[in-house]
Amino acid sequence: MKKHAVSRRKFLHSSAIAASAMAASGVPSFAISGNENKNIKIGLIGSGSRGRGLVSLLKAMPGLDVTACCDIVPEHLQQGVSEAGKNAKGYTDYRKLLDDKAVDAVIIATPLFLHSKMAIDALNAGKHVYLEKSLAYDIPQTLDLVKKVKQSNLVFQVGYQYRYYGLYHKVKEVIDKNWLGKITHFECQYNRNSNWRNPVSDPKLERTINWRMYREYCGGPLSELCAHEIDMVNYLLASHPLKVTGMGGINYWKDGRDTYDNVRTVYEYPNGIKASFTSVLSNAYNGYGIRILGDKATVEIQREKAFIYSESTDNARGIVDGVAGATIQATTQGKAVELTYKNTPEEIEPTTFALTDFFACIRENRKPISNVFNAAESSIAIHMGNMAMDTETFQTWKPEYSI
Repeated sequence: MKKHAVSRRKFLHSSAIAASAMAASGVPSFAISGNENKNIKIGLIGSGSRGRGLVSLLKAMPGLDVTACCDIVPEHLQQGVSEAGKNAKGYTDYRKLLDDKAVDAVIIATPLFLHSKMAIDALNAGKHVYLEKSLAYDIPQTLDLVKKVKQSNLVFQVGYQYRYYGLYHKVKEVIDKNWLGKITHFECQYNRNSNWRNPVSDPKLERTINWRMYREYCGGPLSELCAHEIDMVNYLLASHPLKVTGMGGINYWKDGRDTYDNVRTVYEYPNGIKASFTSVLSNAYNGYGIRILGDKATVEIQREKAFIYSESTDNARGIVDGVAGATIQATTQGKAVELTYKNTPEEIEPTTFALTDFFACIRENRKPISNVFNAAESSIAIHMGNMAMDTETFQTWKPEYSI
């Protein structure tokens, strides 16, 4: 996640622009009504690199105070409190933070296996919750968390920030206007050339720091890297997958990890649409990308840009295959045309849009765009994919998953 120093004036201006962009995309406005003079008090649970990055964004937002941080790693806790400010309290037990009556809302940025328990405890403590993706460690936890949120009148948002990103709103508009024609495939990848490890000062902290290496704590590349792309395909198709198969393995980084260092899954969505999700940790070529294949055009989505390529209708005869006697029809790909989208300032990244909406939802008492229901569908899809790879079978969407 990029860090940006955003002035109060620039943030307010950009937030107004963001509100206009979201209104145009069917996303509720960020206009704040009531309690606008009362700062929202935030507690951060998990002050590792992601948590501290979120605090750096929060500090630039008006009407908020980060008053507490929690982490079990002393260095992370010290860095979190330092980032939040001198008045922030530090905790090593998140339950003590939840007991703090001054805290209105919590941001949970911890390893995946802790998400459900911490989120439920936060709701029980009367705190609004911003939970980093993905939603929960397994399908039963996912379904239990949905039930708990349904019973609550608190705001519960999940960190699938691309649902707030104008780039994907534009791609969805292109799809809805049928510019691509009949869509048949999505090709998604999130590749890195890295062992994915962080340095450890104390060997006793190996599994705590490098939790992504171990199945005890997360779902590997599918839950930690491909999750955003799975959520975006669900968003763009307004659906969830029906079944999935795939393969994974530890073929390169033989360093004691037990989460895969490469995954390849294929999901089937309604109308026979296939979506592949790939993550390779030994080659970073093209890094992050989504390609949407239609019979009229293709869209290629990169980190901050998207391009559309029209399909040629020129099927003029090409050369003749002398062996088979068949005519090879040459169909050429159109040139790339960049998709433009309005009202997304460069200095405001998707996470800032998502956080802004979270606090607006608290003030306005409304449901976030990235909520427990669509996050649960993405979470279940992730777990189906991992089960398919582990068992070398097809996994199908069960009736009880539909929430």
